[in-house]
Amino acid sequence: MTTTDRIEQIRTPPAMRCHADDTVLVALRDIAAGETVEAGDGEIAARSPIRSGHKIALQDHAPGDPVIRYGERIGLASAPISRGDHVHSHNLKTALSGEVAYGDFAGAQEAGDARPLGTWLGYRRADGRYATRNEIWLIPTVGCVAPMCEMLAREAEMRHADAIAADRIDGIVGFGHPHGCSQLGDDLSGTRDALAALCDNPNAGGVVLIGLGCESNQLDAMVGRVPERSRGKLRVMRAQDPGDEYDRANDLINGLVRELSGLEREEAPASALAVGLKCGGSDALSGVTANPLLGRFSDRVAASGGRLVLTEIPEIFGAEASLFARSVSGEVHDKAASLLNRFKRYFLEQGQPVSENPSPGNIEGGITTLEEKSLGAVQKGGKAPLVDVIDYGGTADEPGMTLLEAPGNDAVSSTALAAAGATMILFTTGRGTPLGFPVPTVKIASNSTLAANKAGWIDFDAGRMLSEPGEDVDADFADELLAIASGRKTASERSGQRVISIWKRGVTL
Repeated sequence: MTTTDRIEQIRTPPAMRCHADDTVLVALRDIAAGETVEAGDGEIAARSPIRSGHKIALQDHAPGDPVIRYGERIGLASAPISRGDHVHSHNLKTALSGEVAYGDFAGAQEAGDARPLGTWLGYRRADGRYATRNEIWLIPTVGCVAPMCEMLAREAEMRHADAIAADRIDGIVGFGHPHGCSQLGDDLSGTRDALAALCDNPNAGGVVLIGLGCESNQLDAMVGRVPERSRGKLRVMRAQDPGDEYDRANDLINGLVRELSGLEREEAPASALAVGLKCGGSDALSGVTANPLLGRFSDRVAASGGRLVLTEIPEIFGAEASLFARSVSGEVHDKAASLLNRFKRYFLEQGQPVSENPSPGNIEGGITTLEEKSLGAVQKGGKAPLVDVIDYGGTADEPGMTLLEAPGNDAVSSTALAAAGATMILFTTGRGTPLGFPVPTVKIASNSTLAANKAGWIDFDAGRMLSEPGEDVDADFADELLAIASGRKTASERSGQRVISIWKRGVTL
């Protein structure tokens, strides 16, 4: 039997548990109606066509019975299900509702025994942190000057093309956004905090912070939110001040190019890695190949004393237990529980159900409920200890895994990861996306078809987990990521697909 003839329980990738109590399996290829395939307890005949990535029932379910995948409940049968049936939105529903009483902290789990990572080549900053890139960022305080920042950066990249080609600097990038004015209260503070935290990211060797002059997000207040350690790299100007704003901005950029051109990469310990964990456009194989692969790398980062940042809070709903069990203290456990319930209230107060997920693309790929999506998504963090919980716009400073407040939206959550200090983002996907973010964004395909079809988007094919020894794929993955941390460009860097997006939560004046 070839790999394509197998379903999840028959060929589970190394380090993926095969749960004896699962009541469904996932097809790794299209299965025709009436076709018989092998299952863990013998053969099973498909009662209808089962598309690749979709679920087939291993046993009968009555309405209301739990449906089990990953050894956990992914929802309840909404109609009778017979062995061999296709299990999806027509006969499976979520069991999620509102807030949950998570109970008392049971004590930290034992740390895993992952092998530490080797060294890499990074830029050592004056504050002791290491960067994966040495770039100049142009950041607007307000959307009114956002196109100006982006245009200035494009022109500066062309003007300093020789310096970039010679690796004296890695790039000059403008990050536009539409916010910073007509905002009030916590909404304005959130914009200010996120932008100030982006200025603090080590990958920005220098920042040209451009304000308009009359906006709500006043420049002086914005600078005051930037951590002291990063204020020395700021160059600040107001476009409304007298004189030609383009000449003034170009003078600031040119000065930063001269200052940063003498820096060279040096050997950095794995403990200096700061990694953001993200998934987007997931499919049913994301929880079988890409996310577990990333989880094993996360374990190695944690074992090395590095930092991991996990977010997308709505895509933790239904999978909290495995995450909270890794809390290092009762305080961290309670902060994580409070964050999840606070985020659920954010949905409920807007009149929206907490389970308004998966997306249409997720459903097309075979994911049915939010519980199923979440149980696949949290595997990105492996077994790393949960050491801290931070608000949106906060910074992750502790070795181990930090839980960050942010939504699931790709651009908003990835921007929040960069603002939290991640110097690279590892982004798993089953359906693909070309978009990149302020720091190197590594796209990891859950299936080899996507990797082949979108070679200009994808940096690593985790679909190899279905046909190659897992240890070999793990080793290649770690080598690739350390090479990217050391300067190898990602697909989104090569194509110039880099943006930021701010979480807008309040009223607009």
